[in-house]
Amino acid sequence: MACADNRHFMRTLPDGTMHLIVTSPPYNIGKAYERRASLDDYVAQQSQVIAECVRLLHPRGSLCWQVGNHVQNGEIVPLDMALYPVFRGLGLKLRNRIVWHFEHGLHCSKPLSGRYETILWFTRSNEYAFNLDSIRVPSKYPGKKYFKGPKAGQLSCNPLGKNPGDVWILPNVKSNHVEKTIHPCQFPVELVERLVLALTAAGDRVFDPFMGVGSSVLAAVKHGRHGFGCDIVPGYVAIAEERLRSLRAGTLRTRPMDRPVYDPAKPYGGQR
Repeated sequence: MACADNRHFMRTLPDGTMHLIVTSPPYNIGKAYERRASLDDYVAQQSQVIAECVRLLHPRGSLCWQVGNHVQNGEIVPLDMALYPVFRGLGLKLRNRIVWHFEHGLHCSKPLSGRYETILWFTRSNEYAFNLDSIRVPSKYPGKKYFKGPKAGQLSCNPLGKNPGDVWILPNVKSNHVEKTIHPCQFPVELVERLVLALTAAGDRVFDPFMGVGSSVLAAVKHGRHGFGCDIVPGYVAIAEERLRSLRAGTLRTRPMDRPVYDPAKPYGGQR
């Protein structure tokens, strides 16, 4: 982990060494950790960072860019749409546009309240790591069997579970979330865990150029990967380092990946 400008930090790293680059950059909406700019200037700045990320990406690696909307004078601009040409122009191939749906957020009177953001998953080539079995979720009908034909009586679903699809329903980090820190737009660890498990192997390198309070690094280290990250806010880096120490000591609390989003038997639906 480093408290540094990401472009400066990335220039110290060798080409093709990161198996997964996963991040959620500022959305250019005036949060405390960013300087608001015109949309064109924002895309230009992001383009420089993305170009360095592509240089660092392993030939079989994946890049996951998680974004929401830029808002200007009440009009929204989906940042995945604004940034897609940048990734495509650098030769990356889009594998999935993952929709991250959450139940809590800012309540709007006009327009509808926003309840999702997106993750663009790119690869450098058609040869890339993907470990579906590591992220399967319970099947809706786990005991369902073929009722006719040569497979009659056999299970018609994978015994390990089903493909989770490209719509992921996971809580965002609000005040009642067990992982909440001072960061206003914090990555939930379990969101990155799913990407780490699916797109890397033990011992691989995972990098977050907009690390914040270190959720991506934690998800990597938690599963036997090497985590790298940087951020320009000293307070966030200090929290990230403390969270990493807690993880290694076995005292860090994170929301388990297999916990239901809503459990009526628990306060706040079980987000904790």
